[in-house]
Amino acid sequence: MAIESAAGQTSEAASATRSFAEAVAEAERIIREAPHVKTDQDLAEGLDYLAGSIKASLHMVQAYQHDYPYFASSTGPYTKLGLDNPDTLYFHAYIRDDAEYVVTGRRGTTADLSFQIMNGDYSPAQSPDSLTAFDDRELDIAEDGTFQLTFGPPKEDAGPGYVPVAPGSAMLIVREVFSDWENERPGEIRIHRADTLGTSPPSVPSDRMARRYAVAGKMLVARIRTFLAFPEWHYLKLPVNTLTEPRATPGGLATQFSSVGHYDLADDEVMVITAPAADREVAPYQGFQLGSMWYVSLDYINHQTSLTADQARVDEDGMIRYVVSERDPGLANWIERTGHSRGYLQFRWQRLTRDLTPEDGPTFEVMRFDELPSRLPHYERQRVTEQEWKERITARQVAVAKRMLG
Repeated sequence: MAIESAAGQTSEAASATRSFAEAVAEAERIIREAPHVKTDQDLAEGLDYLAGSIKASLHMVQAYQHDYPYFASSTGPYTKLGLDNPDTLYFHAYIRDDAEYVVTGRRGTTADLSFQIMNGDYSPAQSPDSLTAFDDRELDIAEDGTFQLTFGPPKEDAGPGYVPVAPGSAMLIVREVFSDWENERPGEIRIHRADTLGTSPPSVPSDRMARRYAVAGKMLVARIRTFLAFPEWHYLKLPVNTLTEPRATPGGLATQFSSVGHYDLADDEVMVITAPAADREVAPYQGFQLGSMWYVSLDYINHQTSLTADQARVDEDGMIRYVVSERDPGLANWIERTGHSRGYLQFRWQRLTRDLTPEDGPTFEVMRFDELPSRLPHYERQRVTEQEWKERITARQVAVAKRMLG
């Protein structure tokens, strides 16, 4: 009987995971057939993206807990998604629009802490709507940094710290954004449903566990399809080697402005992007990054593929001049392409006190690599030694290790 029972369990387990295995195979097919896959590097990065997406899909379906929710970190250096911001810790929790949820925490020292409620998830056809978005300026933060919010259905006399949720609210996203990687420290945050704290969830039967695998498989394929389509809507229809004026971010955080574009550069070309260093009273956070054609960040741990205003070297005229290049120009604001001749360009400004104008945004110019010494303003001021560059990369590696786990 024991052998028969064990055999039966093995058969059930195989059936439970079959749909997920089929979804993984379908996701791999989509990766391999992506139109931008031209080299082995393209495919290798796509398979790595797939691995992170598999991990994230299983993680998020497990976190689909409306009654006993928790914040899941589904996007990070090893589970990248949607041109993830190298400066941000992302937290997601699933909610219902007919229940109350209590969020408690302690404010860290980061440049921004924001909250956003969405009415669903991204799909290959459309972006979900942002129903509510605000940052920590709306919080009542105690002297010790602690705060509490309650999210729930609209009600009269709700009192301070109560955030009404609109019909259809499905996901709460929290973003903690770093500008000074070395010195800023994260805070604390947790969530519980108001009427289930102190109780225990029922055990999950095997048939529901099997459904989780099925849902994770659907989530995986949708995730891959969606974020291959997303750049077509917002990036690739723009002229190449240009950036938009600052604008409210389409399909993203409502409390942020962004400037976006895509590049296509030969190895002997550089793109010089010039933007004012934002007044901290206007934008405490300003960041720039590159993304691959998989619509995810490049390796920002071991390479300088992004810069915040705190990390950048600002010229005497108040401008930051980013040099996007494959070859090393020996300059502080070199943005490494890391072998990516094509990719995405992204600025973000957050915790704004006013709308940005074209004058707040970037200008751009493509030139030959050898022209940099004669054409880049303040060229000598920007030069760094090999040792200085090594110290910059060391600082990135240490800072990410402090705030992020694998």
